[in-house]
Amino acid sequence: MLLLAERLAFSYSADQSRLRATSEATRGTRDAAVRDVSLTVARGSITGLLGPNGCGKTTLLKLLAGIITPASGQVLFDGVAIASQPRRAVARRVAVVPQETHPAFDYTALEMVLMGRHPHLDTFQLEGPRDVALAYDALDATGTSHLADRPYMTLSGGEKQRVIIASALAQQPELLLLDEPTASLDLGYQLEIQALLISLNRERDVTMVLATHDLNLAASLCDHLVLMRSGQVLAQGATEDVLTVDAIRQVYGVTADVHRHLTTGHLTVVPLSRS
Repeated sequence: MLLLAERLAFSYSADQSRLRATSEATRGTRDAAVRDVSLTVARGSITGLLGPNGCGKTTLLKLLAGIITPASGQVLFDGVAIASQPRRAVARRVAVVPQETHPAFDYTALEMVLMGRHPHLDTFQLEGPRDVALAYDALDATGTSHLADRPYMTLSGGEKQRVIIASALAQQPELLLLDEPTASLDLGYQLEIQALLISLNRERDVTMVLATHDLNLAASLCDHLVLMRSGQVLAQGATEDVLTVDAIRQVYGVTADVHRHLTTGHLTVVPLSRS
């Protein structure tokens, strides 16, 4: 086991300009973004977080990464609470790929990837030859080495996503957390990102947790699923055990056909109607 989350709870303050965890007394209330969530992530696995908008997927990813602090509960990485570790130390082991990335300056793709080396550098230390070599290795792994000198903001959506994944890889993480990695991408780029993640998992042994609305992506990519609704986990387990007609109806309020695709061999979900 790589990661263990124990009874996490977190709420966003409605009356503050910044995000903060509320007190234990608010745990379990209707406005809680995450309520009493526990899960395990096995080393080498790909875990999918599924659920409707606002169910707490992104908040849970932030909790797992140590970006925000739970009001209660804890996240353990190899048995050690991440809250007890320096942020830089956590960043050396856990990388995050957000839904969107908007750099403050007009960085090149290579400069964006080099940012992934920052957790491994001392304060004011500049990247050295080894950091540049690791950045190019990450670009090669994501098929974006030919984009190294291109301004990041001139890239297509799929190219940007692969560069950000390369930046995460440059951190040399054990755990990669991805928030909607194929959102807003066309079908071709969706397939490219899917193939890339499978390759990174199998060839580089990168453990992954990804939040997605794409049930078919989750079915083809993930070996473990966590279904969420209203900040709570409704079901979790092996993909074929969790992704069922009844579960989809309960989580999304949708009647769907779930069957095993004859060509691909993985489950396929076809939405039919609102329940």
